[in-house]
Amino acid sequence: MDAIKVFEDKKVRSHYDKDNEIWYFSIVDIVEALTDSKNPTDYLKKIRKRDVALGSYIGTNCPQVTMLTNGKKRKTLAGNVENIFRIVQSIPSPKAEPFKLWLAKVGHERIQEIQDPSQSIDRARENWKEHGRSEKWIQQRMMGQETRNKLTDYWKEAGIEGKNEFAILTNIIHQEWTGLSVKEHKEAKGLKSQNLRDHMSEAELIFTALAELSTRQIAENDEARGLGENAEASKKGGKVAKNARIELEQQTGKNVVTNENFLPPAKEKKTLPKK
Repeated sequence: MDAIKVFEDKKVRSHYDKDNEIWYFSIVDIVEALTDSKNPTDYLKKIRKRDVALGSYIGTNCPQVTMLTNGKKRKTLAGNVENIFRIVQSIPSPKAEPFKLWLAKVGHERIQEIQDPSQSIDRARENWKEHGRSEKWIQQRMMGQETRNKLTDYWKEAGIEGKNEFAILTNIIHQEWTGLSVKEHKEAKGLKSQNLRDHMSEAELIFTALAELSTRQIAENDEARGLGENAEASKKGGKVAKNARIELEQQTGKNVVTNENFLPPAKEKKTLPKK
């Protein structure tokens, strides 16, 4: 999907990679928005030459992504959010200062959270409150996260390595109890890069926690090691929650897995009256 993002009054081209769930933004457009340069391409070349480390970083991390340019799809140097923030740090412009201050604030908060993990929990709770979540929902979300953490701790001890293997096992559990892959569930809810669990209903959170709790206890009981054995335990754990879900749905006549989300209402597009 190609889209146009607006930074103040400047248009920034973007592309959403559905497969990897990553937003990419045109680096040249970001540079133009922050500097008002009449030739942002040359400006980018100059700062890459001036800052050798930045030039190397862009060359290593920033891909050429197809975006809509003057009505045609063309390859454009792009970066994800992390890449863009790194580039912003090297731009000497007043417009870049708010980003730099925000990054400094986030960095400071992250160090505080490492020293005192309870601050991370408190910030998450406040963030959910600001987004309109109820205390009951927040409590269930946090309990579910604790269940998740215990499962991932077991996986680490059982020889599961890398984000890919964690994602495979998570998807097996989710597919088994919901009948949908994580990606399909996100698409049903109209989500892109958002966290699926942050848009689950109370029931979805409870059944997710049941599936992951069951998976961990089965894996511990079977002394599952490696990806293959833990995949089997994940399937069994997901099935426990699936059976419970089916039973509840038969009793209530309501689906546990839904397309509901907590996204803000879409803004209506204003059209000019016809003369």
